[in-house]
Amino acid sequence: MRNLVSFMHVSLDGCYATADGGLDFVSYDQELEAYAHSMHASTDVAVHGRVTYEMMRGYWPTVLDNPDATPAERKHARWLHDSLKVVVSRTLDDPAWENSMLIKDNLLEEFTTLKQQPGKDMVIFGSPGLVKSLTQLDLIDEFRLSVNPVILGSEYRLFGPLDAAQKIELVENRTLKSGAVVLRYKRVRG
Repeated sequence: MRNLVSFMHVSLDGCYATADGGLDFVSYDQELEAYAHSMHASTDVAVHGRVTYEMMRGYWPTVLDNPDATPAERKHARWLHDSLKVVVSRTLDDPAWENSMLIKDNLLEEFTTLKQQPGKDMVIFGSPGLVKSLTQLDLIDEFRLSVNPVILGSEYRLFGPLDAAQKIELVENRTLKSGAVVLRYKRVRG
C-alpha cells in the first residue's frame, strides 16, 4: 500500500509563510534541495492543492527546455513530468498538465483508492491547506518538515485543530549547514 507523505518548509514556531504570505524565510540551498529531491526515488505521485498546483504548472514544464536550468532543476522537472500529478480543487475544471488528475471532493474515498493502487509513495510538496484537510482525515502517513531557523509569528500555521490527537514517531533528523533541521515523522496507527 502506498504512503502519503507531506513535505513542508516551516519556521521554528510552525508557520509555513511569513505575515505577507511569502516563503523567503526558507533556508533553501543545494543541501536542502538535494534532500527534497531525494524523495524522487521513493515517490511517483505529486499531490497539490490548487494554488500550489497552478504555481508548479506555470513553471516546471518550462524547465526541461531552459538552457539555464541547473541539473538539479532538470532532474526535478523530469520527475514531475513522469509522475502522476494530482490536484485537489473545487474550482478548477481542467488540470491542463500532462499526466494529471483532478479531485474535487470525497477526499477520504479518493485518497484511500489512490493509496491502494500499485506504485511508489505519493508526496505533497507544500499545499498547507490540503495538508490540514488530509491530516484532519488522518490520511497522511509521513510528515517531513524542513524547520528553518527563524520565528515568524504569522497566522499561517501548519497544523490546525484536530478531532483527535495523532501519534507520530521520529524516524530521521538531520541538521543542515544552513541551520535548518529536517525531521521525518511516521504516523503511528493502532
